[in-house]
Amino acid sequence: MSTEPRKRGRHAEAERNNVRILEAAREVFIANPAAPISEVAVRAGVGIAALYHRYPSKNALLAQLCLDGQDTYIELVEKALASPDDPWTAYVQWLRDIVTADTHALTVHLAGHFTPDERHAARTERMIKGTVELFERVQRTGALRPGLTFLDVGFLLELLARTKLGGTARTAELKQRQLAIMIDGLRADGAADLPGAPPSWEEQESRWRSG
Repeated sequence: MSTEPRKRGRHAEAERNNVRILEAAREVFIANPAAPISEVAVRAGVGIAALYHRYPSKNALLAQLCLDGQDTYIELVEKALASPDDPWTAYVQWLRDIVTADTHALTVHLAGHFTPDERHAARTERMIKGTVELFERVQRTGALRPGLTFLDVGFLLELLARTKLGGTARTAELKQRQLAIMIDGLRADGAADLPGAPPSWEEQESRWRSG
């Protein structure tokens, strides 16, 4: 008797478990980055042995969450770069998509809680390259206020990621509302000079150094 269907069934179950683990981990660690990994197993409804079989440490699990967030970010920025819309319209849609995906919540809550590796570094380069290209396209049109940098926008998105009020749907609604206000602040029309120096990449990168 062939064991192939049984193998496929076990593989499918393992993949379902992995999805549950990652969803639970995102919920648990965004709420409390210091939470024990056992809390993820409970939230996911899987045994701790099954969790450790897939992720041998909390660092490995946090690293995977970050990779998933980076992949989502890259997908969205590349989609915006390929958009046939004018630069400002494509940029605004990208901002809305990024806020919906909530990728910046991972930066806000996980920075400094695990050790990134070469996989994260490679993705970071792609993220920066795509974000800068998208930002500069809009900048060349004159639509953005003087002195604004792509890192200014990144930190504003992190502020939005901290929003939490009511349930999941209400929080998502409020983030889009706040984003609409933020987008108006990015425009050049009637904008005053920005005070102080913009954030630097060194400041951004230093937060990911754990311990």
